[in-house]
Amino acid sequence: MSQSVPPPQQPNGAQPGGGNPFAGQQGQQPGDPSGNPFAGQQGQQPGAPFGGAPYAPPPAPARDSIGLGLGAAVVAAVVAGALYGVLIGAIEREIGYAAVGVGFLVGFASGKVGGRNPALPVVSAVLALVAVYFGQLLGEATIAAKKLPVTVSELFFDHFSLLNEAWKADSNFLTYVFFAIAAVAAFSGSKKAAG
Repeated sequence: MSQSVPPPQQPNGAQPGGGNPFAGQQGQQPGDPSGNPFAGQQGQQPGAPFGGAPYAPPPAPARDSIGLGLGAAVVAAVVAGALYGVLIGAIEREIGYAAVGVGFLVGFASGKVGGRNPALPVVSAVLALVAVYFGQLLGEATIAAKKLPVTVSELFFDHFSLLNEAWKADSNFLTYVFFAIAAVAAFSGSKKAAG
């Protein structure tokens, strides 16, 4: 059996530290002269049991896929262009700032999904222009369908040249300015989303 060894007696019954029996032990750890009780644990990392190296995080997924980015940009262009056209048709007025939102949405989707591929911002800008154009045509078709005895799909598929002529007649300088701003928004949105 093991027994603990009593501490050595001080001469004349005196205690270290003026009568305090714990004065010699207070704040000191074996091997630590500073008295810091956590000094032996400073080298340990959270999640590193028994003082070993921390666990390595799993590698980040590769995000440099032009195919996925292009697919996301096309889907975003179709959805955003359709919503833009519905908005124009509902209020019977073109909203230029919504075109900027369409551009940014297309660019953001391509950059977020496709990553840092240098072709994606350019493709996003082109798709944003197409989405804004078709959104404006859809808006023109919706407005015309309210006034004429034809449907929106008939205007789009059977009378596309008339629809395009009506769009040209309604477009002005600001229409083209917002086209340019939408393309820039798509380009910058793709760059920002890719990080």
